Amino acid sequence: MNPEPETNSEVRLPLTEHLEELRKRLIRSLAATGVGTVLCYSRAEWIYRTLLTPLTDRLPGGSRLIFTELTEAFLTYFKLALWGGFLLASPVIFYQAWRFVSPGLYRKERKILFVFSFWSTVALIAGMAFGYFVAVPSIFNFFLAFGGTTIVPMPSMRESLSLILRILFLFGVMFEMPLVLFLAGRAGILSPNLLRRGRKVAVVGAFLLGAVLTPPDAVSQVLVAVPLYVLYEAGIFLCALGARRRAK
Repeated sequence: MNPEPETNSEVRLPLTEHLEELRKRLIRSLAATGVGTVLCYSRAEWIYRTLLTPLTDRLPGGSRLIFTELTEAFLTYFKLALWGGFLLASPVIFYQAWRFVSPGLYRKERKILFVFSFWSTVALIAGMAFGYFVAVPSIFNFFLAFGGTTIVPMPSMRESLSLILRILFLFGVMFEMPLVLFLAGRAGILSPNLLRRGRKVAVVGAFLLGAVLTPPDAVSQVLVAVPLYVLYEAGIFLCALGARRRAK
């Protein structure tokens, strides 16, 4: 039996058919996002309450989240529903994107893209989980400590949601670092020896970044800096693995 050829044997479509295929995939993705948004909006209050639990559990007695504009509560829930709808529809969106681009890729390229998408998603979820369970509570504890008998914290529901979403997204992106270093090693852009020589700089950079991202207390900075450096060490290992595969 002849081995499967590396080149793609699909018949190439003219531009008009490519555009029609793209339109069909976009419509399906938007429809899935719309359905997910409707489902999330029906449970928007519960999702919001769950997402803001690290803040609401730390509010002093008599404090609560407020909205200062008539449309703020509606727009906040709608924004949350849009994000939730996108997350619910992401498997459908990925599938539609995959079906659109895969006919134009070689078999090896399809495999690399699929593996990269899987591990990128895992890293994003892990980073957001770390931000939610570790970084967010320490950040809220610091800012709420400014309250007292004279000043009572009454956070805006819109600003609180925006803050926690930014933090989760930031840590999700940071956890992509090992995967990026693997790809850099695989492409020959970085070498593991260069990363090993930069360990001292990485330690200082991790603690500086921890100081920027967290309140100015030692515990919060260590909670962020240590995982960041662990990610750097994981990136060195993956970069070496990518370099070995490139050598082969």
